[in-house]
Amino acid sequence: MRSILLIIAFSVALYSCNTNKTTIEGDSDTISQTTTNDTIRISNEELEYEIIIVEVGFDAWLVTQPPMGHYGLNYLENKNRLFVIEYNIRVSENRNHLLYEQAINYESVVHYGLEVNYLLYNYFVYFQHKYNQKL
Repeated sequence: MRSILLIIAFSVALYSCNTNKTTIEGDSDTISQTTTNDTIRISNEELEYEIIIVEVGFDAWLVTQPPMGHYGLNYLENKNRLFVIEYNIRVSENRNHLLYEQAINYESVVHYGLEVNYLLYNYFVYFQHKYNQKL
C-alpha cells in the first residue's frame, strides 16, 4: 500500500484549539479533504495514499498563501521531492524527534495531483518558517 503519512502532532495545543470541522469534496469522488482542529487530511483510496497534517496555525496560514494554481505542478513536484529527501534524512538521523517524527513516503513515479502537491509544498514552507528550519 502506497501511503503518504505526515503527522506532526502537538497534542496540548491541539486540544486547546476549538475550530469547526469542515469537509471539502474535490471534483473527483475519490479525493476528500477534511479539516478538524487544525488537522488537514487528504486521501485518495484509488491511489491508496493519505496525508495528515496536524499543525496548529497551518490552516490560517495557508489562506494567506498564493492560490493553488499559482505554482505549476512540475515546480511543486520538484520542490516536494527535495523537501521530502531532506526531511527523511533528518528523520533517519534522529534529529529533533519532536519535529521529525516519521518519514514521508513520497514516490516520484506516482501522480498525486495538484492539490496534494500544493498542500505538501505549503506545509514544508510553513514548517521551515515556524520552526526556523532550512530543508
